[in-house]
Amino acid sequence: MADNNKNSNDIEEKEDKFEEVCYVCHRTESSCGKMIHMPNNICICNDCLQRAFDSINGFGMNPFSFSDLDDIRNASDRDSSDSSDSDDESDDKKNKKNDLDNFFGKMDLSSFPGFGMFNMGDLNDFTIPSNQKIKKKAKKEENHIKPVFSIDDIPHPHQIKEKLDDYVIGQDQAKKIMSVAVYNHYKRVQTNTMDEIEIEKSNILMLGPTGSGKTYLVRTLARLLDVPLAISDATSLTEAGYIGDDIESVVSKLLAAAGNDVEKAEKGIIFIDEIDKLAKKKNTNQRDVSGESVQQGMLKLLEGAEVEVPVGASSKNSMVPLVNVNTRNILFIVGGAFPNLSDIIKERLTESSTMGFASELRDKYDKDKNILEKTTIEDLRHFGMIPEFLGRLPVIAVLNPLNEEMLVRILKEPKNAILKQYQKLLALDEVNLQFTDGALHAIAKKALEKELGARALRAIIEDFMLDIMYEVPKDENIGTVTITEDYVDGKGGPLIEMRTVEKALPKACETKKIEAAE
Repeated sequence: MADNNKNSNDIEEKEDKFEEVCYVCHRTESSCGKMIHMPNNICICNDCLQRAFDSINGFGMNPFSFSDLDDIRNASDRDSSDSSDSDDESDDKKNKKNDLDNFFGKMDLSSFPGFGMFNMGDLNDFTIPSNQKIKKKAKKEENHIKPVFSIDDIPHPHQIKEKLDDYVIGQDQAKKIMSVAVYNHYKRVQTNTMDEIEIEKSNILMLGPTGSGKTYLVRTLARLLDVPLAISDATSLTEAGYIGDDIESVVSKLLAAAGNDVEKAEKGIIFIDEIDKLAKKKNTNQRDVSGESVQQGMLKLLEGAEVEVPVGASSKNSMVPLVNVNTRNILFIVGGAFPNLSDIIKERLTESSTMGFASELRDKYDKDKNILEKTTIEDLRHFGMIPEFLGRLPVIAVLNPLNEEMLVRILKEPKNAILKQYQKLLALDEVNLQFTDGALHAIAKKALEKELGARALRAIIEDFMLDIMYEVPKDENIGTVTITEDYVDGKGGPLIEMRTVEKALPKACETKKIEAAE
């Protein structure tokens, strides 16, 4: 008896790990609700079955309605739990249920729209899977930044900046601008309207070279505030009706990030990267479906409008349910590198004559690395952004290029710094990893040469750490590995201290440095 109970418990536990899949639209039970079970282990969702009934009714037939199906299913559930019903009622329920089985068992649905691929009469001609189920995704444990603030009790701008300083190095002016913009935005969300004065949205435009921390800054801010975040690439967006993602797909991603909770999604953040790729194309006679047209299509989203977005998909189709989302309280942040914008700024700053006392040299701003700080709306218009689009992005935050000192700080100071990640990996093997100051500056210099910003740091470290991560686990006696400047430059090897030497030798000869083979 105990074995039978144990086996039944194991079966139930295995069943809990799987969810059913609709035979027609292939959506899972978690996305479309409870399935309707049919003969031969076939499961169909409510939406697909309702469409089948609608198609049948359109042909002048009305054998069943969807409400009758719910009544039959509920009646069968009540029959299993309550045996005190009258004989007349039970006979009526059995007749309805038998009629339903005959309807699905004998009827050929291939002639109805939407069921051309699904012929119930041919089910016996091929093998049906015993379990039409898919394994559920395991719940991921949140190892990210724990929420520090809540939008219900939004902190002051200086408090937001202090928390950003723990994860983002430098860019003080940009962090200050974003802290104030976020503070004002969520105050607006809480108050909705203040008497007769309505506060407008404070959407943000971020300018900065690649690797300066635009995406990382937005992602960190969303985690600190515990709000859903959707990150989209502007290069994949096209005008409605053309190949590519529709403009509303960015809102659909936010809805998915919020767990399909519309109320939560309407207080989230949408970050659209590579926005400079939407600039108007010059000298073209074709329709700009991925440039100016996308800017015009985004105007209603930035301003705030009720949009109809698909749930669980990037495009609208008959198999995907739609939901209305109001973008009025969604904070939009767009960013881009704007590579040729510096030339436009230099041209504007050197318009004066090169002769006379008030003349300026043409190359005066060639060595100015922070020239993006002098950006104006007029410069962005010359770049190719339309005025209506820029008017809905009143806040402009500029991120400056990273220098050597900032790169060194990025390596070691943030809470999830790259060096701390490698130190933790080797600490699991009981090995202490250290870096000399010369090694850190050598890594930063190499990163500057690649002109990829902070993204180049990990690629450089992965290169020279490969042999260490491969060789160190072989020897359990290794206690400390020190990365030197010569090893980073390829002129020598790391310094290795053996754990066993500490016990055998006196304090004067406590450590023995061995140069590892290159």
